[in-house]
Amino acid sequence: MKKLFKNNFRELSVIIAILAMALIFGVLNPAYLRPVNLIDILDQATIYGLMGVGIMLPIITGGIDISVGSALAFAGCVVAQLAVAGVNPVLCMLVGLIVGFLAGLLNGFLISKMKLQPFIATMGTQSVYRGVAYIITNGYPVLGVPDSYRDMLNFKIIGDIRISIVIFLVWAVIVYILLRKTRLGTYIYAIGGNMEAARLSGVRVELIQMMAYAIGMLGTALAGVIQVAKLGTGDPTTGNGWEMNAIAAAAIGGTSMAGGRGNPWGTVLGAILFSGLKVGLVVMNVNTYWQYVATGLVIVVAAYVEIFQSMVTSRKKKKKA
Repeated sequence: MKKLFKNNFRELSVIIAILAMALIFGVLNPAYLRPVNLIDILDQATIYGLMGVGIMLPIITGGIDISVGSALAFAGCVVAQLAVAGVNPVLCMLVGLIVGFLAGLLNGFLISKMKLQPFIATMGTQSVYRGVAYIITNGYPVLGVPDSYRDMLNFKIIGDIRISIVIFLVWAVIVYILLRKTRLGTYIYAIGGNMEAARLSGVRVELIQMMAYAIGMLGTALAGVIQVAKLGTGDPTTGNGWEMNAIAAAAIGGTSMAGGRGNPWGTVLGAILFSGLKVGLVVMNVNTYWQYVATGLVIVVAAYVEIFQSMVTSRKKKKKA
């Protein structure tokens, strides 16, 4: 039992935080615990979690990707235009995933091959992807997404729980297997832990970095195609600032901003906690602008907890030595 708690300390801490938050908001306003609000939390967690589990991959390598919000809009607008044109819904979704993969691949290329700093590279592509989304839509939302596409990703499997939530969990399972059971995952962690040591060990660092960004962006593309199904439109303004929500979900879940550590299930829980906080603030009629403040504070606190946890671990190792 003690070993279980020690090995899953961060995840268990987030679960406790989720329960405490639900209790506090439930006492302050019982409406928070209504099924409609709980489903809303899961729906928001699906979008932020898909992005968060994806962005976790480049973060583990020691990088960052702040272009995910714009890439979501780009992929979503492409999918919406194809759906409105009568293209098969499954093909629309596949094209959206390809758009996301290529966007991530470009980010990885700029960082690994062109040697740009991750923040600078993805800040540039953030504008590029947003600009392309505006160009292909002429700056207007793509309306009239057919029901055949919307129903594919919106149908409810149990009660009001949508298939999109299952897709989110399947994505988390895929990333978990990739990180824990494949050589690629081992290399991703190795690069984040010590890039030069990984290179000297024969790891093709540039290729692994590119794959981390490309595969990670698939989560954002999934979020984009689901968002189109949910709203029935492809909007070039969608996703503005959502990169912060994705980073917050990953940080809360224990992903180290310095690289080398991250767990998809921690990010899943982080997305639920973060979404629960946002819904709670809405239920409490808190000004929207304060939600931005809350997002920033959550990231800062999560980063500090990570630093504190690392310090404690380091001290324990020194004592044993």
